[in-house]
Amino acid sequence: MLYIVLLHYPVYNKEGRIVTTAIANMDIHDIARLAKTYGVRGFYIVNPVTEQRNLAEEIISHWREGYGANYNKFRQAAFESIRIKESLEEVVANIVHKSGFTPKTIVTGANFKGDLLKFTELKEMLRNSNSPYLLIFGTGSGIAAEVANKVDYRLEPIKGHGNYNHLAVRSAVAIILDRVIGI
Repeated sequence: MLYIVLLHYPVYNKEGRIVTTAIANMDIHDIARLAKTYGVRGFYIVNPVTEQRNLAEEIISHWREGYGANYNKFRQAAFESIRIKESLEEVVANIVHKSGFTPKTIVTGANFKGDLLKFTELKEMLRNSNSPYLLIFGTGSGIAAEVANKVDYRLEPIKGHGNYNHLAVRSAVAIILDRVIGI
């Protein structure tokens, strides 16, 4: 059982400082639809800034219960799995509460090297286990080392042609979910 989280803190900015990034409306929409399409158990968004969480909740509410719920039933269905949390620790606690088990944590990153979990290995793990897994996607210029160094696994990066590797997070989510859950 797979859960995903979009982490807005702690992440790096392009100067290498730890920052909080803003929640983007299109990330909410696109990742929620991806999560629904691929049968992800829950899509979490982490941001410690109250105003950012409130804005995200307002957007989500519009599509779950407001005018948008009647306007677009497909989007309403996709938005039902979204949960907004202040921290990654709250996400893990919520998954423990729902499943009864601590999830195995997997971090993603464009520049990871060394001992990395392969997409095919994660696909097999998901097929052969009823345990929860939490796949962590970062915003900004990558997930801070304080998170990346505490997880159970680091997932191999997406490789394209050449050395350019700067995908939008919603694109990375799409590619990775297709590789680990797709047929």
